[in-house]
Amino acid sequence: MKNYNRMKNIFADKATLILRRMINHPNRQWVVRDFTGPRGVSLGMAQGVLDTMEKLGYVERIKKGPDSYTILTDKERLINDWLKEYRFELNEIDTYYTARKSILKEMRTYLNDKQYALTLHTGANLITSFVRTDHVYLYFNSHDRDKDVLEMRQRLDLKELVSGGNFHIIRPYYKSSIFIDIQKIKGYRIVSNLQLYLDLYNFRPRGREHAEYLKKLLEDKGKSLD
Repeated sequence: MKNYNRMKNIFADKATLILRRMINHPNRQWVVRDFTGPRGVSLGMAQGVLDTMEKLGYVERIKKGPDSYTILTDKERLINDWLKEYRFELNEIDTYYTARKSILKEMRTYLNDKQYALTLHTGANLITSFVRTDHVYLYFNSHDRDKDVLEMRQRLDLKELVSGGNFHIIRPYYKSSIFIDIQKIKGYRIVSNLQLYLDLYNFRPRGREHAEYLKKLLEDKGKSLD
């Protein structure tokens, strides 16, 4: 069995399943087995991530024998350090071109029964209406990606150019965790507010500006990055 006692990168895909849950419920008392199971991680990985988070000062381990638990104590620093490690460019992106003004509505209809989620300005604009853009960014998951992307291109009339384009189909870097806490707004599926913030923060143009506006807007509504 792998030794996860020193988890080198708690911002790796599966490890972030733990981070996302803790950020989503910042006041909860956690035990290791809360993070295991069919949609979780192994017991060893959970223990390793929590050990590393304690060493880095993000959590506190309360030791009470069988009643021991872990609490998140520095959510803001955890998110800020995550921003230093993550770049949207870690994803693989296939870019095409469309001149259709109604492409978002057509896309929503076509992808209704498929696993997708909007991100970057495309997704955040459904919350903020902050940046005018004709670019569409969507994460797309499929068992037969090449076949399904080709079908999407045919149905939505997406053109392949030598360079450039405005319709971006993303193969996620976070394969296990990108679709966690998907939200539905105006009929569209969008990544979580936390993932929107991560994707936007170091993205150009105007990503950081939009990320900070999104965060403030959520805070003003009594919500948070979760």
